[in-house]
Amino acid sequence: MRDGDGILAHGEIGEEEKAGLLGGARALLFPIDWPEPFGMVVIEALSCGTPVLAWPGGSVPEILEPGVNGWIVDSIDDAVAALAHVAAIDRAACRASFDRRFTAERMARDYLSVYKRLRDASRGRLEARTA
Repeated sequence: MRDGDGILAHGEIGEEEKAGLLGGARALLFPIDWPEPFGMVVIEALSCGTPVLAWPGGSVPEILEPGVNGWIVDSIDDAVAALAHVAAIDRAACRASFDRRFTAERMARDYLSVYKRLRDASRGRLEARTA
Protein backbone atom coordinates (compact mmCIF):
# COMPACT_ATOMS: atom_id res chain seq x y z
CA MET A 1 0.00 0.00 0.00
CA ARG A 2 1.44 3.39 -1.01
CA ASP A 3 0.21 6.66 0.39
CA GLY A 4 0.44 10.15 -1.12
CA ASP A 5 3.79 10.83 0.55
CA GLY A 6 5.56 7.93 -1.17
CA ILE A 7 5.45 5.70 1.89
CA LEU A 8 5.07 2.04 1.02
CA ALA A 9 3.73 -0.30 3.70
CA HIS A 10 5.01 -3.83 3.08
CA GLY A 11 3.70 -5.63 6.11
CA GLU A 12 5.71 -8.59 7.34
CA ILE A 13 8.49 -9.81 5.06
CA GLY A 14 10.63 -12.93 5.06
CA GLU A 15 14.39 -13.24 5.48
CA GLU A 16 14.81 -13.55 1.69
CA GLU A 17 13.37 -10.09 1.08
CA LYS A 18 14.94 -8.31 4.03
CA ALA A 19 18.36 -7.41 2.58
CA GLY A 20 16.84 -6.04 -0.62
CA LEU A 21 14.27 -3.98 1.23
CA LEU A 22 16.71 -2.58 3.80
CA GLY A 23 19.49 -2.07 1.26
CA GLY A 24 17.18 -0.20 -1.10
CA ALA A 25 15.75 2.10 1.57
CA ARG A 26 16.91 5.71 1.99
CA ALA A 27 16.92 5.11 5.74
CA LEU A 28 15.46 2.92 8.44
CA LEU A 29 13.10 4.66 10.85
CA PHE A 30 13.32 3.04 14.29
CA PRO A 31 10.77 4.87 16.49
CA ILE A 32 11.10 2.55 19.47
CA ASP A 33 9.59 4.04 22.62
CA TRP A 34 10.75 1.47 25.15
CA PRO A 35 14.26 0.47 26.26
CA GLU A 36 14.96 -2.02 23.47
CA PRO A 37 17.96 -3.99 24.73
CA PHE A 38 19.60 -4.33 21.32
CA GLY A 39 17.62 -3.51 18.19
CA MET A 40 18.57 -6.24 15.71
CA VAL A 41 16.85 -4.43 12.84
CA VAL A 42 19.21 -1.47 13.38
CA ILE A 43 22.20 -3.78 12.92
CA GLU A 44 20.56 -5.42 9.89
CA ALA A 45 20.06 -2.00 8.27
CA LEU A 46 23.67 -0.98 8.92
CA SER A 47 24.86 -4.29 7.44
CA CYS A 48 23.06 -3.27 4.24
CA GLY A 49 24.67 0.19 4.30
CA THR A 50 21.41 1.88 5.24
CA PRO A 51 21.44 4.86 7.62
CA VAL A 52 19.18 4.68 10.67
CA LEU A 53 16.97 7.36 12.21
CA ALA A 54 16.14 6.19 15.72
CA TRP A 55 14.75 7.34 19.02
CA PRO A 56 17.38 7.28 21.81
CA GLY A 57 15.95 4.29 23.72
CA GLY A 58 17.85 1.19 24.75
CA SER A 59 21.06 0.48 22.87
CA VAL A 60 20.54 3.10 20.16
CA PRO A 61 23.04 5.63 21.62
CA GLU A 62 25.65 2.85 21.79
CA ILE A 63 25.10 1.73 18.19
CA LEU A 64 24.49 4.93 16.24
CA GLU A 65 27.18 7.49 15.52
CA PRO A 66 25.21 10.65 14.64
CA GLY A 67 26.10 11.90 11.20
CA VAL A 68 28.16 8.76 10.46
CA ASN A 69 25.63 5.92 10.31
CA GLY A 70 22.41 7.74 11.14
CA TRP A 71 20.79 10.19 13.50
CA ILE A 72 19.31 9.93 16.97
CA VAL A 73 16.00 11.80 17.01
CA ASP A 74 13.40 12.56 19.69
CA SER A 75 10.24 13.02 17.62
CA ILE A 76 8.60 12.52 14.25
CA ASP A 77 9.45 16.16 13.41
CA ASP A 78 13.12 15.50 14.25
CA ALA A 79 13.06 12.36 12.09
CA VAL A 80 11.59 14.28 9.15
CA ALA A 81 14.25 16.98 9.56
CA ALA A 82 17.02 14.35 9.76
CA LEU A 83 15.72 12.63 6.64
CA ALA A 84 16.64 15.76 4.69
CA HIS A 85 20.31 15.13 5.67
CA VAL A 86 20.40 11.37 5.26
CA ALA A 87 21.80 11.58 1.71
CA ALA A 88 24.97 13.13 3.17
CA ILE A 89 25.67 9.93 5.11
CA ASP A 90 28.10 7.63 3.34
CA ARG A 91 26.46 4.23 2.96
CA ALA A 92 29.90 2.59 2.99
CA ALA A 93 30.47 4.20 6.41
CA CYS A 94 27.22 2.61 7.62
CA ARG A 95 28.46 -0.79 6.49
CA ALA A 96 31.91 -0.13 7.99
CA SER A 97 30.32 0.66 11.37
CA PHE A 98 28.64 -2.75 11.21
CA ASP A 99 31.89 -4.50 10.16
CA ARG A 100 33.85 -2.93 13.05
CA ARG A 101 31.46 -4.16 15.71
CA PHE A 102 28.93 -6.77 14.64
CA THR A 103 30.30 -9.36 12.22
CA ALA A 104 30.36 -13.00 13.28
CA GLU A 105 34.18 -12.92 13.05
CA ARG A 106 34.39 -9.90 15.38
CA MET A 107 32.06 -11.47 17.92
CA ALA A 108 33.92 -14.81 17.77
CA ARG A 109 37.25 -13.01 18.41
CA ASP A 110 35.70 -11.21 21.38
CA TYR A 111 34.33 -14.48 22.80
CA LEU A 112 37.73 -16.15 22.42
CA SER A 113 39.35 -13.25 24.22
CA VAL A 114 36.93 -13.60 27.14
CA TYR A 115 37.43 -17.38 27.26
CA LYS A 116 41.23 -16.96 27.30
CA ARG A 117 41.04 -14.43 30.15
CA LEU A 118 38.83 -16.81 32.13
CA ARG A 119 41.18 -19.71 31.42
CA ASP A 120 44.24 -17.73 32.46
CA ALA A 121 42.53 -16.51 35.64
CA SER A 122 41.50 -20.08 36.45
CA ARG A 123 45.06 -21.35 35.88
CA GLY A 124 46.40 -18.67 38.21
CA ARG A 125 44.02 -19.69 40.99
CA LEU A 126 44.91 -23.38 40.48
CA GLU A 127 48.64 -22.65 40.60
CA ALA A 128 48.19 -20.60 43.79
CA ARG A 129 46.37 -23.49 45.48
CA THR A 130 49.02 -26.07 44.51
CA ALA A 131 52.00 -23.92 45.51
